[in-house]
Amino acid sequence: MKVGILTSGGDCPGLNSVIRAIGKHLINSRPDIEIYGISDGYAGLINGEYHRMRAEDFSGILNVGGTILGTSRQPFKQMTLPENGTSRLQRMVENYKKFGFDCVFTLGGAGTHKTAGLLYAEGCNVIGLPKTIDNDIYGTDVTFGFHSALDIATECIDRLHTTAASHGRTIFVEIMGNKVGWLTLYAGVAGGADIILIPEIPFNLECVAAALRRRIEGGKPFNIVAVAEGAVLDSEAPFKKKERAFARRELRETTVTAHLAEWVQENVGVETRVVVPGHIQRGGSPSAYDRLLSTQLGSVAAGLCLKGRFGVTVAVINGEVTYNALTEVAGRTKFVPKENQTIKAARNIGVSFGDV
Repeated sequence: MKVGILTSGGDCPGLNSVIRAIGKHLINSRPDIEIYGISDGYAGLINGEYHRMRAEDFSGILNVGGTILGTSRQPFKQMTLPENGTSRLQRMVENYKKFGFDCVFTLGGAGTHKTAGLLYAEGCNVIGLPKTIDNDIYGTDVTFGFHSALDIATECIDRLHTTAASHGRTIFVEIMGNKVGWLTLYAGVAGGADIILIPEIPFNLECVAAALRRRIEGGKPFNIVAVAEGAVLDSEAPFKKKERAFARRELRETTVTAHLAEWVQENVGVETRVVVPGHIQRGGSPSAYDRLLSTQLGSVAAGLCLKGRFGVTVAVINGEVTYNALTEVAGRTKFVPKENQTIKAARNIGVSFGDV
């Protein structure tokens, strides 16, 4: 039996932990199995770049960040476009069959799952694993990498509290999350942010200003505003992402966070700063929680492979590690519901979401 493992899209803590669990489970169950690491995500499958992995390759990587296999982004929209008489999808299918893979494990986010769905439709046995710090994979309560990023983002906010208080500043911290606000919501609440702005709840400038003024009038000289990188003004909400980006370029604005900080400084009269932790949120070792979760997910995925259960992605549903059909989750996004319990709790303790 020949199986391949690839990691696709942005890196995040826990990828190596999952690779380890898959490899150890398979080797312990089938000593004769051949496991191949596919280099740099789908690029390796497109170009036929993979190498045989030995038992020792799965040791000593439980707590190692990043991915030992390398990763890259292969836009889903380009997978079926013709390139020199063929397509990337066709080349992947050809290499899969030519090499004689019995299954390929695809560790990745939303785009990775959509491409995995294409491969399965073309007759390739695939099993997905939900990786993303955004926690936006549909059909699973949590993705691996999310809790590690949450710990880091929360620590960033914790540290900003002390400098904001010392200087009496309003600090805007931009948290990763282009389409969804899970990471910003959870880190904002855990870090004690005063205002939390997420893509699912378009914000109003005057509402943000009012919330800041209430704190200042209440004797609070500093403020922490957690802003998801994909947060949108209520005036921008009706437009598509590309249209919003074009409008901002025309106004010579960089990000919504920078625009908001500048506007607040001019209109509220407070000193503002913008902090962007950026890729720090994706780097480093996985948390203890993610090491446990990754081990569970990887082991269940390996078990599904041994049982011949393909065309699925592993998931956590109501605390149980199970799986969903790729056809049910690929192309769908798990947004933060406006009636989310964490949002309700935050509002009840006075946190503003910039909408009222």
